[in-house]
Amino acid sequence: MTGKVYLVGSGPGGLAHMTTRAREVIREADVILYDQLPGEEILSSLPEGAEQIDCGKYGNRHTLEQDEIEGLMVRHAKAGRTVVRLKGGDPFVFGRGGEELEVIREQGIPVELVPGVTSAIAVPGSVGIPLTHRMHASQVTILTGHEDPLKPESALDWELLARSRGTIVILMGVKNLPQIAQALLAHGKDGNTPVAIIERGLRPDRRVTTGPLREIGRIALDARVQPPAVIVIGGVVNLYNAKAPDLIPSGD
Repeated sequence: MTGKVYLVGSGPGGLAHMTTRAREVIREADVILYDQLPGEEILSSLPEGAEQIDCGKYGNRHTLEQDEIEGLMVRHAKAGRTVVRLKGGDPFVFGRGGEELEVIREQGIPVELVPGVTSAIAVPGSVGIPLTHRMHASQVTILTGHEDPLKPESALDWELLARSRGTIVILMGVKNLPQIAQALLAHGKDGNTPVAIIERGLRPDRRVTTGPLREIGRIALDARVQPPAVIVIGGVVNLYNAKAPDLIPSGD
């Protein structure tokens, strides 16, 4: 009898921000393949009776390659097990959930998406940066700062992005932030455009670093900014107030 795979988003950080459905399917899991992005609080709460497999990517070191992860999901599901693929944020927002969905469907295995609150929205909001605002931004563009290196050319239209009056949100962009900033500047983006880098999501040790686009690469280097982080570019960053209390508590 074939089992089932759940593609589960853990949200932007901590048990307080997981959905009820995510908690339910995790409790029922026989096997949990997890990334590091859910964070220690969530990972330490996983049921002891489930087989737990670390699939995290740590800098240039991958515990398992993507095809190995997909192979494990298929093998365990075909053995009749309930499999949870646990990711940070939402699986379908730069989480490779779409690729895993294709593989699972091709194998005829039942699969269910359990959405998570994406960090692209929740993390800026938690520090008082709304992605849209009547006076500052009427559109939002979410992009990856780490495209597939095997692509023959970038899929990002830097000229279009530089002309945009809306908010730009970048996930997985810390390493390439200097190049991203330079690309925007080279295509005409105002160097005074404010930028915020929010490290470690809604965790207790979160940190926010801000600066103008023309200087943000140097500022991030001097501050030793580290992933995971969400980068926000646009006028809405001016609404950030470092002295104001968090809008979303980091946990219970």
